[in-house]
Amino acid sequence: MIRINNIRLELNYSDKDILKKASKELRVDEKAIKHISLFRRSIDARRKNDVHFLTSLDVTLSLDENKVISKSKSNKAKITEPYEYKLNNIKIPVQRPVIVGFGPAGMFSGLILAMAGARPIIIERGADCDTRIKDVNSFIKTGILNTSSNIQFGEGGAGTFSDGKLNTGTKDSRARKVLIEFVNHGAPEEILYNAKPHIGTDNLRYVVKNIRNHIIKLGGEVYFHTEFTGYKTKDNKITSAVIKKNGNESIIETDNIILAIGHSSRDTFKMLYNNSIIMEQKPFSVGARIEHLRENIDKSQFGKFAGNERLGSASYKLNVRTENGRGVYTFCMCPGGEVVPATSEENMVCTNGMSYFDRNADNSNSALLVGVNPEDYKSSHPLAGIEFQREIEKAAYKFGGGDYKAPVQRVGDFLNHKISTSFGEVIPSYKRGYEFSEMDSILPDFVTNSMREAIVKMNRYFDGFSSFDALLTGAETRSSSPVRIIRNKDTLQSVSVEGLYPCGEGAGYAGGIISAAVDGIKCAEKVLKQESARD
Repeated sequence: MIRINNIRLELNYSDKDILKKASKELRVDEKAIKHISLFRRSIDARRKNDVHFLTSLDVTLSLDENKVISKSKSNKAKITEPYEYKLNNIKIPVQRPVIVGFGPAGMFSGLILAMAGARPIIIERGADCDTRIKDVNSFIKTGILNTSSNIQFGEGGAGTFSDGKLNTGTKDSRARKVLIEFVNHGAPEEILYNAKPHIGTDNLRYVVKNIRNHIIKLGGEVYFHTEFTGYKTKDNKITSAVIKKNGNESIIETDNIILAIGHSSRDTFKMLYNNSIIMEQKPFSVGARIEHLRENIDKSQFGKFAGNERLGSASYKLNVRTENGRGVYTFCMCPGGEVVPATSEENMVCTNGMSYFDRNADNSNSALLVGVNPEDYKSSHPLAGIEFQREIEKAAYKFGGGDYKAPVQRVGDFLNHKISTSFGEVIPSYKRGYEFSEMDSILPDFVTNSMREAIVKMNRYFDGFSSFDALLTGAETRSSSPVRIIRNKDTLQSVSVEGLYPCGEGAGYAGGIISAAVDGIKCAEKVLKQESARD
């Protein structure tokens, strides 16, 4: 197979245009091309009067491909092998492995184990996707929070109620496996080639259910409304997982537990700490959601090409460093989306962003985050970062007016240290309700001061970012885990207990859907290569 990089395509390109481009670059007749497909497609909007796509094409010829490349003298083309994920020299565990959590990390560790014939048992404290959707909608409507089934907990993890963004910084080849499996289970095929792929929360809900059913079909089991309350050991090795369902505690015998608990399983972190599992503080970020009108973002990014169906709604990714040395950046940008209530504990407010596949809501939003370091926690306790989060979330609940409403403030008023009294062109998308307040009331001074400086600086790169009518909604505290459970870098097992695999974002080893899923695959591979297993 030949991969041709850096091929320009106009926004209105057709399949015939792709064929012509490949034929010209390789200097072969179009009839010699047996198969051609997009491998990667990104938007080049550096010049607003010339927005187009830059692509990589995968081409299979009926000719000797090495000779064709040599003859064409193309510096854009090279021989490459089609991607194939392989599990080599595996050993099936004698006892069925247990996976705690059914977010991306738990889901993909479960899928790999099931494909290998290991029949994993997956436990998830939250509900199945259909029930979870009802619980979330009920919370938004009534303010009655189900602390086990919400935007943080349940089938698919926090990502199920997000934009389903799949762009990642990881270079691990397993990321391709994740995308392929998403497509195999119902995701749009375009995620395989778009530079900034997303599934959308509407599609993701069906995809995660399909993956769950596939795991079950291969002999695995998935238990919802089931808590992981502890484990038992012998000679410092895992012998069983202790679980609780419907108030009844029981034991699952196993010598492998993959701990894919997510970043919001605060009670589980406490249980592990009380059991002397070694963990440490880690940096993370806090801030607020910032909303703009979608059409303004589109015009700023795409100029006269805004509204083109192939471009869709525009996204952005910004980061600056402030004079105090803090990093400030946008994260989890949701074009044409909404700000959602993402709390999992009573009388606290935290937010997240969500959008559907079409990304056609009135507003676009992003987290505006400031880096937080362990020294900011004012305590050396490994779980001090969680308490740091909680204090912000409690303040957001209070200054949002209670009842899980969120504090909001226009950006212009925020920059001028004033409480807003009315909205401009941006109306909050947060459906649980809101109250005018100051972000300074809920966030530490170093955070709000950094945000002010960053908003002004970011406007230099993105005209309109500091618009007076843009809106801040607080607080964003769950961007990543403030805790890292220490594991052996070779075996991926906890340094405290053999057979316990801290995994994914909650354990401090990932930062998004793809990286969490990749870490889940890596932990599954380690389980399948242990000596205490059968061929």
